[in-house]
Amino acid sequence: MNQKLKIATLLLLLPLFALAQTVRGTVTDASTNLPVLGASVVVQGTSNGTSTDFDGNYTLNNVPEDGIIVISYLGYATQEIPYTGQQTLNIALAEDAAQLDAIVLIGYGEVRQENVTAAQTTVSDEEFNKGAVVSPGSLIAGKAAGVQVTAATGRPGDGPRIRVRAGSTLSANADPLYVVDGIPLDSRNANLNTINPADIESFTILKDASATAIYGNRASNGVILITTKKGKFNRELQIGYNVQFAIDKNTDDVDVLTGGQFKTLVNEIGTAEDIALLGNASTDWQDRIYQTATRAIHNITLSKGYENTSWRANLGYTNQNGTLKTSGYERASINASVIQNLFNDDLKLTLSVQGALEDINSADEGAIGSSIDFDPTQPVFDPNGPNGFFEYFQNNGTVDPLAPRNPLGLLNSLDAGTTNDQIRTTLQADYQIPGVDGLTLNGTAGIDYNEFDTFSNRLPNSGVGLTTGALNSSSNGFRVNQLLNGRVDYKTDLENLDSSLELTVGSSYQEFRRESVSFSQDNTGAPVQPFNAFNKNVLISYFGRAIFDIKDLLVLSASISRDGTSRFSPDNRWGTFGGASAGLKLTNLDFVQESGFVSQLKLRGGYGVTGQQDIGEDFLFIPRSTPSTDQARVQIGDRFFTTVRPELTVDLKWEETSQWNVGLDYGFFDNRLSGSVDLYTRDTEDLLQFGPLAAGSLGNFALQNVGSTRSRGLELAASLDLIRAEDFNWEIGGNLTFNEIEITDLSLGENDAPVPQTPVGGAGFNNFIQEWAVGADPTAFVVYRQVYGPDGNPLDGIFVDRNGDNVINSDDRVRYKKGNPDAFFGFTSNFNYKRFDMNFTLRGAVGGYNYNNVRASRENADAITENPGNWLNNSTDGILNDRFSSAPLNLLFSSEYIEKSDFLRLDNLSLGYTFNTDKIGIRASVTGTNLFVITDYSGLDPEIGNGVDQAIFPRSRGVIFGLNFEF
Repeated sequence: MNQKLKIATLLLLLPLFALAQTVRGTVTDASTNLPVLGASVVVQGTSNGTSTDFDGNYTLNNVPEDGIIVISYLGYATQEIPYTGQQTLNIALAEDAAQLDAIVLIGYGEVRQENVTAAQTTVSDEEFNKGAVVSPGSLIAGKAAGVQVTAATGRPGDGPRIRVRAGSTLSANADPLYVVDGIPLDSRNANLNTINPADIESFTILKDASATAIYGNRASNGVILITTKKGKFNRELQIGYNVQFAIDKNTDDVDVLTGGQFKTLVNEIGTAEDIALLGNASTDWQDRIYQTATRAIHNITLSKGYENTSWRANLGYTNQNGTLKTSGYERASINASVIQNLFNDDLKLTLSVQGALEDINSADEGAIGSSIDFDPTQPVFDPNGPNGFFEYFQNNGTVDPLAPRNPLGLLNSLDAGTTNDQIRTTLQADYQIPGVDGLTLNGTAGIDYNEFDTFSNRLPNSGVGLTTGALNSSSNGFRVNQLLNGRVDYKTDLENLDSSLELTVGSSYQEFRRESVSFSQDNTGAPVQPFNAFNKNVLISYFGRAIFDIKDLLVLSASISRDGTSRFSPDNRWGTFGGASAGLKLTNLDFVQESGFVSQLKLRGGYGVTGQQDIGEDFLFIPRSTPSTDQARVQIGDRFFTTVRPELTVDLKWEETSQWNVGLDYGFFDNRLSGSVDLYTRDTEDLLQFGPLAAGSLGNFALQNVGSTRSRGLELAASLDLIRAEDFNWEIGGNLTFNEIEITDLSLGENDAPVPQTPVGGAGFNNFIQEWAVGADPTAFVVYRQVYGPDGNPLDGIFVDRNGDNVINSDDRVRYKKGNPDAFFGFTSNFNYKRFDMNFTLRGAVGGYNYNNVRASRENADAITENPGNWLNNSTDGILNDRFSSAPLNLLFSSEYIEKSDFLRLDNLSLGYTFNTDKIGIRASVTGTNLFVITDYSGLDPEIGNGVDQAIFPRSRGVIFGLNFEF
């Protein structure tokens, strides 16, 4: 190329270089100098943008000479820098008080954090528990005051039990209302496991009635708003891959007698016939049914943002084997969302789709109890036994239906499981009315559709059919939850009053349908007629809310909901619920601002009334007869139908809960120390309870409104930034909840007739060890007080004669301890040094007790030898000390088996390291779960939801290895 051509070419290209330059740099936090990950760097007015990597670095191409570079990140003041040819542009973002006052969710809307006047907590993905989490509820265990998350059992795919302020009901559903991306879930299909935990952005827990009242007759147990992750605008294509592999192993076994100990004891207490029943083996049955299990979780995420469009998609796969052999869980999931802005951003459309395919292998959990009971001197296998397993036979050569089953034989003779296909779709539209500032129309349409198929096939020669019913059974069906709601939001500044007003008015229609068909066999193996089930119910709601911010100092909020439910009769179908609250923003007072150390101070208070209509089956207001009464029947074809009986109808209505709440939000020293305090009192009336009817209908049972309860609580939460430095940050947080509940009335509605004292629970499960009574906690135990000898050991069959009549009977039982803890707490720590990070969560409870039914039903001589057949039962090793000789009924009610359930559990401990690479962000981690439990409880695990220990599926200890790649 000649010189002139070179010069001409260069002159032509120079304008292009001027129009398309590359800028590189780093975005850091101005106060800590730490890199800001994910900050947006965009050429103003274009879709040309990028985001910072793990080190805060960015590269922005094609920057025009007269362009303006916009750097932004949530919680920081946005910077706009004109481009004048800089090749390197390092930015230090400063915190923005207005940005830090984040927008948070409330019922049917959102509000600035500083204007929240109710008791609510938001837990974001940065605060979630770490590890190979399968169930979303486990993400927030120990994270929020007033929210008790009872750890999931070791069953694969099992989720934790969540209670907000301990719930407010006795027999109705005590779960909170879950709202996922605007769709309130069907309580009978609120399967959070169909949501991939990796797709969840935040949980917002609405705790008091002033916050939940807008959800009306289904909000008494609190509301949890779950928001899934969405794409961000003006972002380059981002690809992420996360893989986690876990190894799980049971931490302990129930302490039962070994083969040698069992032989010694039977030779000591048994007859010659008993001794002849002993075998020659030494079998650890628990070791035979459990295994080391594995979990693997994969997630692939893609996201891209343009100026007016953003999208995100995640593909997830989870495969979990259970520690109990033959149990397992598998899930494939997809979460996709698209956000589109139209008409100069006046219209925002958000489409969210969540899909999941679940495959659950169900083990015969009867093997857990059988592994505790089965004679340890017997062998596992017998070539003459059913399917090659040792079993006990009757004289006629068949398996004895009353004898305990071979634990491993139980597991291997059953093939059972569930497939669950779920898709949840939401379309939300937000339209800002042009020319009317602050007026927005919002509409949401959603459908939550679930198909399920369950099956259970038992080997015909297993000897189990006679005791479990059908050898083969199955059911399939679908559940559909349809939602349509709309609302109008209006926000305006009242300049003359130096105040602002926010109004919301809307309505909601939700329909739930469930259909299924079940197939089974009788004990002879013959098929029985299929059973068809159909249920449908509808909820209609009209709601409104007003928030009045006076001079940026006093915030007043009120909401009302008019609800109708098809679950109740036309006379009781509609109800009105509401709440009001106020917040005084003391931070904005001059003397507080001048203090120099108070950065946030807000006093809150509120009152509200909510309802509970989740009573199980639908159409229960339609009168029907019960099997215990004379029934008129009519024949149609070859089927008989029972006629309804009006005299057995109970005029049902919802439970109603009123609640007071007083709270304080605080922050000191630039919010390095922050937290909240809440105090509440809650009264619930017209409790829904299935039980005996009043006098005149003795023997008849129905669902009815019975009695009331009162609960009180104190919730404390605090967060402390111990260290803020360039290479070293350490933050700790904790919460503590005190809660008590008592039954204040147990009478039947208008005639005030007392409810027959029917023990709760079930015979053979907790031996009626818990009974409801006025003035007592619902989980209180009723026992005989055990008498102890000078050596501290319980005396055989000796109990306190409470009434002094020299007879031990039910009159001598006393109310003693309770299952509910007095307090529960969580403590978290987040620590990072340069590229290392570490975090952990401790969780525990104090003041509660468990009834150890595992011990109560086994630790006596009769339980070992007094059987109706030719077998012996093993016992827990406590019998070596207690030596109870017999099993009278009162022994089962002995206070000896009421044990403290206080515990401290290290839920998880995670260590991670982020590698420094130019193209790819890589983080490696190792996490331990359920690493230790400190407790004096003698059972397998102290954390029992209802206070009655019946040998749960044991929780395992896990070690998880993880790798995360960001492209």
